[in-house]
Amino acid sequence: MDIFNKIAKKQMYEVVQEKGVYPYFHKLLSGQDVVVNMEGRRTIMLGSNNYLALTNHPKVIKAGVEALEKYGSGCSGSRFLNGTLDLHIQLEENLADFLNKEKVMTFSTGFQSNLGIISAIVGRNDYVICDKENHASIYDGCKLSYGKMLRYNHSDMEDLERKLQSVPKECGTLIVTDGVFSMSGDICKLPKIVELAKKYEARVMVDDAHGLGVIGKGGRGTASYFDLEDEVDIYMGTFSKSLASLGGYMAASKDVVEYVKHTSRPYIFSASMTPASVACALQALEILKAEPERVDRLNEISSYMRKKLKEKGVNIIESKTPIIPIYTCEDYKTFLACKLLLERGVYVNPVVSPATPVGQSLLRTSYTANHTKDLIDEASDKIKEVLDLLKDVKVEN
Repeated sequence: MDIFNKIAKKQMYEVVQEKGVYPYFHKLLSGQDVVVNMEGRRTIMLGSNNYLALTNHPKVIKAGVEALEKYGSGCSGSRFLNGTLDLHIQLEENLADFLNKEKVMTFSTGFQSNLGIISAIVGRNDYVICDKENHASIYDGCKLSYGKMLRYNHSDMEDLERKLQSVPKECGTLIVTDGVFSMSGDICKLPKIVELAKKYEARVMVDDAHGLGVIGKGGRGTASYFDLEDEVDIYMGTFSKSLASLGGYMAASKDVVEYVKHTSRPYIFSASMTPASVACALQALEILKAEPERVDRLNEISSYMRKKLKEKGVNIIESKTPIIPIYTCEDYKTFLACKLLLERGVYVNPVVSPATPVGQSLLRTSYTANHTKDLIDEASDKIKEVLDLLKDVKVEN
């Protein structure tokens, strides 16, 4: 059988394109900001992870330009061999100090971080236990490891305990959870996870991609939010969100970091972060440390949007983060809502099955520290207008 047979069949993206509601790969003609030029149209951006509004900060841009001029465009090798710059070391040391961990190592992307960490830590006779709503990179990291993966129902601590009870006592166990879940915006039940980990002699890893710069003291993330920094064994995070760059990291004890550095194939066999990316992340971290009020502004504007949407009767998922998902239920209505909103100058992200259960499709909206109340008022009015229009739309098969 030809392996390309699956490609010859009509794909869902082709069906959506034919219906004229394809929501992906819209062309930006400007940088990430609260208002962007998308395909020639002024658009309020409610779909970015630029939480602290640092992607266009003059100091961040200047740092990137200076690094490009000094070190060139790339490192031409892995960190393991010729690709380690003094900038990499500086970023790792500064981030370890900020996160109150012994040591940090950096990866070229956030996705690669989860691949590299989990596949190195979880061995053939080990178990990795995941929340069902964890990020795709966690799942792929589990697949890349030689261990056995178990999944517990989202934030269901009784189900987590059942999974822990099923692990043979002679096997090692790593519990992996998102800190802030990327689709729903809710925060993991870290205190109970830590409690269960101690009871069953498991270790805990938190993916803080959407937690760093968003929650916790000064934006230090989920463990800080719950005052459990000493109880979480591994933090993973990215630079592509709050820290306005590209790359990822692991923060842990010195022994754990050194082990992963010398055993992780995705780390050893990948080129290191580019000089400009490192410099931008380093400068963004310095701004976060100097201006923790950005985190407060971010959460204030997010709370304001939640209040506006509730006042308008919009059905949202409750959270305490800058991720506010809006229920649209059917996939087609979700795609259509994105199209209608973009025509009205508002960009949001569609989340449809299988990323959500069938019948629970969403518009994922997210906010930055630089959104103004005027922009929020304008966007919330248009969201309400479009959702009202969708009430009379019949779902197409």
